[in-house]
Amino acid sequence: MFKNQPKGLFALALANTGERFGYYTMLAIFTLFMQAKFGWTEAAAGQVYAIFLAIVYFSPLLGGFIADKIGYGKCVVIGMITMFLGYLALAIPTAPDTVGKVVMFGGLGLVSLGTGLFKGNLQVLVGNLYDDPKYSDRRDAAFSLFYMAINIGAMFAPSMARWITNMHLAKYGFVYDAGCTDPAYLDALYNAYGLCFGVACGSLVLSAIIYFACRKWFKHADVTVKQVKVASPTQTVELTPKQTKDRIVALLLVFGVVIFFWMAFHQNGAALTFFAKKYTNLTVGGPLRFSFNIFSLALIAASVYTAFATFQSKEIRNRLILAFSTLALWGGAIWLSLNTKNPLHVQASDFQQFNPFFVVALTPFSMAFFAALERRGKEISAPARIAWGMLVAALGFGVITLASRSLISPMDLGNGTQSILSPAWLISTYFTLTIAELLLSPMGISFVTKVAPPKYKGLMMGGWFAATAIGNYLSSIPSMLWNKIPLMYNWAILIALCLVSAIIMFSLLKKLKKMTA
Repeated sequence: MFKNQPKGLFALALANTGERFGYYTMLAIFTLFMQAKFGWTEAAAGQVYAIFLAIVYFSPLLGGFIADKIGYGKCVVIGMITMFLGYLALAIPTAPDTVGKVVMFGGLGLVSLGTGLFKGNLQVLVGNLYDDPKYSDRRDAAFSLFYMAINIGAMFAPSMARWITNMHLAKYGFVYDAGCTDPAYLDALYNAYGLCFGVACGSLVLSAIIYFACRKWFKHADVTVKQVKVASPTQTVELTPKQTKDRIVALLLVFGVVIFFWMAFHQNGAALTFFAKKYTNLTVGGPLRFSFNIFSLALIAASVYTAFATFQSKEIRNRLILAFSTLALWGGAIWLSLNTKNPLHVQASDFQQFNPFFVVALTPFSMAFFAALERRGKEISAPARIAWGMLVAALGFGVITLASRSLISPMDLGNGTQSILSPAWLISTYFTLTIAELLLSPMGISFVTKVAPPKYKGLMMGGWFAATAIGNYLSSIPSMLWNKIPLMYNWAILIALCLVSAIIMFSLLKKLKKMTA
C-alpha cells in the first residue's frame, strides 16, 4: 500500500493533513457559530455557509491560473500565510454587530483566497511526482493515500471543536444544550466557537513546518511546463491543438456532472447538521456511544492498516508483530469504549467526524478492491467510478429518507426539536456517502492530473474545484427549503439529482475514453 511511493507524497500529504485539521475544526461549528452569535435561522446560516464553501472551492481556479505562471510552490506558501491571517481575524472576539460581521466576512475572504492558492496547487505537486515513468502506474493509489491523509485531519476536527466548546462553557457553568436560547449561554457558546478558529491558526503553523522541513523530497516536482521546456526541451511532450481541446472538453464534461455530487455531499455541515440538532437523540447510551470516542475510532482505523500489512508482509516475524499490533489496537479501542460515559451527551457537530473516519478506515479496502480488478484485467476507469459514486450517493440519501418518514417537518416543528432518532441513522448515512466519495473524489483528482494538458495543469485542477464550488453553493438549496417543504422532499431532490447525474455520466463513458486516449 505504502511501498514504492515517493517520499514527497508523504510530506505533501502530512502538510495537507495539518491544514485540513484546522479547516474542518472551523467548518464543524461554522453554521452553529453564526446561529449562536447572530441569531440567524437555518436558511440564513446555510446560505452563508454555502457561499463560503463556493468561494473556497472556486478560488483554486484563480490560484491555478497564477501558479501556472509563477510556480506551484510559491502559491502554496502564499496561501498558507493568507489562510493564517484569515483564521486569525475569525478568532478575534467581536460583538454581534456590524463590525463583528465585517470582521467575520473579511476573515472568510482571506481563508477563501488562501485556500485557492494552497489546495489545488499542492495537489498538482503530488501529481507531478507521478509524471516520472518510475511512479506513473501508482498515481491512482497515491491519490487514494493522499485523500486518506487529508481525512485524518478532518476526523479529529469535530472532537477538537467539541472539547474546546465544552471546556469554555464549563468556565461559565454551562453545558451544551442545542435548544437553549438564554443570552448568557449563547454569548459563552459563540465565544467558545471563536476559539476553534484559533486551532486553525496553530494547525497551519504545523503544516508550514512540515512543508519546509521536507521540501527537498518534492522540490523536483515544483516545476511548470515552461520550466520543464527550459531544463529539458527534448523531453517535453507536446499535444496537438486537437488533443488539447479534446482533453479540456472531457474534463469540463466531468466537472459538469460532479457539481451535483458536491451539492448533495456537502449537506454534512448544513442540512445533515440541522437534522442532527433537531431530530437526533444526542444522549447516546449502550455500545453505540463508543462511536463518539474519537480515540476509539482512531485505534480502529489504525488497526485496519496493521491488519492489511499483516497479510501483505512476506516475513513471518513482521506478520506476527503486525498481528499482535492489530489485536492490541482493538484491545485499546474496547478499553476506551468501556470507559466512555454511559450515557454520553454529544453535540450536533460531532457527527461530522464519521465521514473522515470512514474515509481513513475504508481506503485500504477500496484500494485492494480496485487493485484486484486491475489484476484480472477488469480495471474501472475514473469516469466510471464517478458514475457509480453518484448512484451510491443516491442510496445514502435513501437511508436518511427512511429515517424521516414519521418525523414532523421543520416548517411545523419551528424552533422546537423532535430528538427521537437513533444516531445510527445518521452514521449509516455518512457511511454510505463516504463510499460514494471514495469512488468519486480521489479518482477525479487523479484523472485531472493525468488528463490535463501540461501547460494548463493548475488551471484544470482549479476547474475541478470550481465545479466543487458550484456544487457547494447549490448545497444551500436544502437549507433554504428547510422550513418551507416537508423533510422527505428535501432528501428526494438530492436523490433525484444524484440519479440523473449518474445516468448522464454512464452515457458519456465511451466518449470520454475516446477523447482522453
